[in-house]
Amino acid sequence: MPLLPTISTFFIVLSAILVAFGWRFIIKGKPKKHKKTMIAAAISALIFFIIYVSRTAFIGNTSFGGPEDIEIYYTIFLIFHIILATTGAIFGVVTLTLALKRKIRVHRKIGPVTSIIWFFSAITGVMVYLLLYIIFEGGETTSMLKAILGG
Repeated sequence: MPLLPTISTFFIVLSAILVAFGWRFIIKGKPKKHKKTMIAAAISALIFFIIYVSRTAFIGNTSFGGPEDIEIYYTIFLIFHIILATTGAIFGVVTLTLALKRKIRVHRKIGPVTSIIWFFSAITGVMVYLLLYIIFEGGETTSMLKAILGG
């Protein structure tokens, strides 16, 4: 198992688990626990992002090493994951900002949507990790564009 992708995947999974606990806390009427847990989830997601960007900048990304006949499906799935993760991150920043600015009415409306997007982002992120490093042997480690678009 590659060290940095494994660590970064751990942090994104941790962030999703923390979001689930945070959601549960607010349903149970525990706003202080909710706030602490959601901030921890945001920090966990930020750690993921720092590791991912650092690895991408200094090492590169790993291209798909599985069979060529399913590479197009992997690529489509990866693009879907990237769009979902980017959307989830933007929603996350907005949702967190609304909470910190005490705009709770809007925060309550957008929070569940953000959480669901984040759960799917984490799940698809784990799937990408499994496809790249566990189910198949990783391909060449190269620049991000080359890894995404092949070649």
